[in-house]
Amino acid sequence: MKLRALLFIHLLGIVASQAQNSHPERDLVQYVNTLQGTNSKFELTRGNTYPTTALPFGMNTWTPQTGRNGDGWKYQYFKDEIRGFQQAHQCSSWTNDYAVFSLMPVSGKLKLMEDERATEFSHANEVAKPNYYMVTLENGIKTEIAPSERGAHLRFEFPKGKSSFLVLDGYTGLSRVKIDKEKRRITGFVKNGRGMERFEDFRNYFVIQFDKPFKTFGTWENRDGKKWDGQTRGEGEGIGAFLEFDKGSRVQAKVASSYISNEQALTTLVAELGKDQDLEETKVRGARIWNKQLGKILVEGGTEEQIKTFYSCFFRASLFSRKFYEIDEHGDPYYYSPYDGGIHKGYMFTDTGFWDTFRGQFPLNAILSPKMHGRYVAALLDAYDQCGWLPSWSFPSEAGSMVGNHAISLLADAWAKGIRTFNPEKALEAYFHEVTNKGPWGPANGRDGWKEYFTIGYVPYPEVKEATAKTLEYAYDDFCAYKLAKDSGNKFYEEIFSRHMYNYKNVYDEKSGFMRGRKKNGQWVKDFDAYEWGGPFTEGNAWHYLWSVFQDPQGLINLLGGNEPFTAKMDSVFNVSGKVNVGTYGGKIHEMTEMQMANMGQYAHGNQPIQHMIYFYNYAGQPWKAQYRVREVMEKLYNSSENGYPGDEDQGQTSSWFVLSALGFYSVTPGTDQYVIGSPVFKKATINLENGNTFIINAKDNDKENVFIQSATLNGDEFLKNYLSYDQISKGGNLNFEMSTEPNLIRNINKESTPFSLSPQFKTN
Repeated sequence: MKLRALLFIHLLGIVASQAQNSHPERDLVQYVNTLQGTNSKFELTRGNTYPTTALPFGMNTWTPQTGRNGDGWKYQYFKDEIRGFQQAHQCSSWTNDYAVFSLMPVSGKLKLMEDERATEFSHANEVAKPNYYMVTLENGIKTEIAPSERGAHLRFEFPKGKSSFLVLDGYTGLSRVKIDKEKRRITGFVKNGRGMERFEDFRNYFVIQFDKPFKTFGTWENRDGKKWDGQTRGEGEGIGAFLEFDKGSRVQAKVASSYISNEQALTTLVAELGKDQDLEETKVRGARIWNKQLGKILVEGGTEEQIKTFYSCFFRASLFSRKFYEIDEHGDPYYYSPYDGGIHKGYMFTDTGFWDTFRGQFPLNAILSPKMHGRYVAALLDAYDQCGWLPSWSFPSEAGSMVGNHAISLLADAWAKGIRTFNPEKALEAYFHEVTNKGPWGPANGRDGWKEYFTIGYVPYPEVKEATAKTLEYAYDDFCAYKLAKDSGNKFYEEIFSRHMYNYKNVYDEKSGFMRGRKKNGQWVKDFDAYEWGGPFTEGNAWHYLWSVFQDPQGLINLLGGNEPFTAKMDSVFNVSGKVNVGTYGGKIHEMTEMQMANMGQYAHGNQPIQHMIYFYNYAGQPWKAQYRVREVMEKLYNSSENGYPGDEDQGQTSSWFVLSALGFYSVTPGTDQYVIGSPVFKKATINLENGNTFIINAKDNDKENVFIQSATLNGDEFLKNYLSYDQISKGGNLNFEMSTEPNLIRNINKESTPFSLSPQFKTN
């Protein structure tokens, strides 16, 4: 009997094992191409990305370098030489990078200067995945990188019988190196890049641990190429190190860094990479971590290219904002603050511009990573305590770039969705200070033109640059403050900001049918041209900024005279000429070129101001047009290749637009709990939520032609809304669409189906 029982248990184990193996975890990393969007240049960007090797939201990233030290275009697909392999943090070519150093293997004669050591390569000999980068250079040297959160495992394989050198480049600023031959280790720091000049003690400390002994070594500097053979220490501008290994060596290097100290860098190295005997272990763990992150959304029933595009975009959406905190020897988080230069306990994040990312990237995080997002919004108030201002564009400190005060959007949005990890009264006090002062660090640090905005109801032009764009974004931000105050029961701030959230109306000109620049005396700026870029607008023109009324689409509909003229105006965006008047820019900027290349009239999806506009059809009785246009944009303007984006990717925002839209909805009004319906790309998408629930979107008969929603049910009941709530998603359930080639012209066109707006529906006499 005992033998039979044991045999029965054994058979059950075999069956269970077979059942488990028949449904293995999907390898989603295979679909990601980290070269997506890398075929970019100053004149035309197809993403302005680089082949990032990193873990989700990791503090550091690694990338091959084709550009010169200090060049924002650090990797360009059309280049054919690699100069080094960088630890990087760059979130935009336009902002450049900070805290950078690089390693470069050299064979034959030792070559130190970046132009001399640059070596040809071919994309045919390159692998670019989130957890693994590999390239075999034309000289036969093979380089591999696998990431950890704050470091990486690198391997350099030199041709047999050839000399084997490794060069550490100290990049563009102050650097220090110390070579420890006995421990096979280099330690040091770099201090370079924009944004941290205000802190003299800012350093990126690093430790590099090798598995092979050094045959020879020395230090050098990258200004004149001087080198000092046998020297173990050096400090100064562009100081680096070089090592020689035995000929034909296969060398592994574990790297970690810290903004706190070299000791913390070593603690991190041991914690993150210490147990890995070989790069394969780091690579496999990285794949497991990325598959868990990408597995938060499982898509099925699309083309191979659609799946590759989706997961490549999802990868980019999972990089920002970066963790800026470290883990001490006791396992507790702490960080060097980029806001006051002090050391603090807790969590900090950085490297994002809210002007881009408040729109989609953070609303996506709220769904997929609410725990991290809760820490993020709480850290906004820590930043306020440390520098006296809410962040607007952190890189890694407050830069104040672009326009608007969108930290309040993140705070209000989190609160509306039940992520309540901060004191709302303190948030409102911080915002009130933000909008009644002008800070020292750029137009979005504090508020340009704040006195006029509050007294005459708009920011005047030409007295203030980009004034109309600022008016529109200030009004939205004031709505967010009003909403947070209302939701948290703060009558004082609710009353204050309720006065200003309709200020968008003060820059609308009924005669022209556009938002316009307006002088301080109330007169419109003369010689209006809707095709003219710049002036009162930011990286766009009047065709783009007409729609910057996120908080009140119905109010905008009312201004334009009702649903019919409103939708006609929306249609005209796609149908009018794509002509450009360069205006105050004085020449063609890349956003203009990208809009014309898209060949969709004045629809400029390559930049943020108009990305939400398509979804406005849901507010005006024509949801089928949103369904058609959103699918057109995803199919026409995105792909998984080096030309994969219609403009700057922008710290995950353009990718997040695609990820959300491919699921079938988008965050038109952050600060509310709503996601507005579009048209899903896949027959099935499963969102695996952090709370253990799943939300499944099924789209029967979905394909590239069947883009229109005929009918829908949510958890078995007829679904008659043009929006989903955050709560409906987070509770889990099933949203089922019936798709067709023909639009359903009578479905969800009444007021009850319409998403949130501040204003009531327009009524004609």
